[in-house]
Amino acid sequence: MALKDLLVHVDSGKAAAGRIDAALRLSTDHQAHLTGLYILRRENIVPGYIEAQIPGEVIEAQKKAEAERAAKAEEGFTSAADRAGVSSEWRCVDGALAPTLSLHARYVDMVIMGQADKSDPFSITEYEVEHAILDVGRPALVIPYVGAAKTFGKRVMVAWDGSREAMRAIHEALPLLERADEVHVLSVDTGGTAGHGDVPGADISLHLARHNIKVEASSTPAREISVGDTLLSRAADKSIDLIVMGAYGHSRYRELVLGGVTRRLLQSMTVPTLMSH
Repeated sequence: MALKDLLVHVDSGKAAAGRIDAALRLSTDHQAHLTGLYILRRENIVPGYIEAQIPGEVIEAQKKAEAERAAKAEEGFTSAADRAGVSSEWRCVDGALAPTLSLHARYVDMVIMGQADKSDPFSITEYEVEHAILDVGRPALVIPYVGAAKTFGKRVMVAWDGSREAMRAIHEALPLLERADEVHVLSVDTGGTAGHGDVPGADISLHLARHNIKVEASSTPAREISVGDTLLSRAADKSIDLIVMGAYGHSRYRELVLGGVTRRLLQSMTVPTLMSH
């Protein structure tokens, strides 16, 4: 799959400029068209359950302020795209964020969104990120709110557990993996990779090598820390600048109740992470 049609979610949050910059670099590398999508956050302007108690002029003032934020976001996006020489378009739409983002993202090769930042009232929420990843049916590249390295995607770690979701993530990440300088396939052995050989990542590494990808496989037993923390620790040790992983390999109910690798990465990521469900 070639990356020729990308979508980036743009908001008024502090991290938006860095996310746009990462999306533009990806578009430039792959000569892809980039759509900037701004979703008017009506539910953040006035909660529905108290709207009837607020004077109409206050509501209109808040709607005007949101429209002004959208206009400022559009100016920032279009100016950055023009400077980068990227083919682009802008969309500003109404709707609940997660389903609206998922709807528009279904018609592109990859969606780029931000990590939730609880300190920023204009940031996407953790629930909305999860909802979009589960619902969109396309690979989702989540950019940390701290930003991405200028050359992210050179040192990639693939989290491999033998699952359908992990295989789908790898397949959808091939255009990125083929451009990487190094790809590290890491399996954290929790007993779920039985039947995948003495080194669980060996077969998938051989598959990637046949795509002319420079790859090495390693496996580590699950220890006292969680699988998510193991991945983050190994990523730091190897100066990884992109993680590729399947999302929500267990039932979502179990993930929501018990946490899980996906949620841990979404909460604590320090590098861009491509997720697929």
